[in-house]
Amino acid sequence: MLRTILLNARKQTLKGVINMKKFAAVIAVMALCSAPVMAAEQGGFSGPSATQSQAGGFQGPNGSVTTVESAKSLRDDTWVTLRGNIVERISDDLYVFKDASGTINVDIDHKRWNGVTVTPKDTVEIQGEVDKDWNSVEIDVKQIRKVNP
Repeated sequence: MLRTILLNARKQTLKGVINMKKFAAVIAVMALCSAPVMAAEQGGFSGPSATQSQAGGFQGPNGSVTTVESAKSLRDDTWVTLRGNIVERISDDLYVFKDASGTINVDIDHKRWNGVTVTPKDTVEIQGEVDKDWNSVEIDVKQIRKVNP
C-alpha cells in the first residue's frame, strides 16, 4: 500500500512539472505578442508622410538664431540654430524646414525627437550642423523643440 501511494505521488509530481512547463511557454508567447501593442508613441512629425514612433534628443548650448538663407552660405559643419516650421516629410529621416527666408532639407534622426510631436503649424527651433555636399546643403539636426511663435 505504501508503494502504491509513493507511485501515485510521483505521477502527480511529474504532471505538475509538465503543467508548469506548458504554463511558462504560454506566458512567454503572450509576453512576446503583447509587447508591440504596449509600446507607447514617443513623438515625431505629424503631417504629410508622418512616422509613428520616434525618440531621442540632445541638450546643448544655444546659439543665435540663423535664417535658412544665411545657413545655405555657411561653411560645412557650422553649428546653426533655425526657427520656423517643418512642412513636409521627404523620407525616413529627411524633412523640409521653412522659415521666412526660404526652405532647406533637414536630417532628423529618430533619436533626436525626444518625445516631441510636431505638425506643420507648429513653430520649432532646431539646432544642428550645416552639411554641404557637392551641390546640396542640409542641416543635420541634433536638437528639436517646440517654441511659441
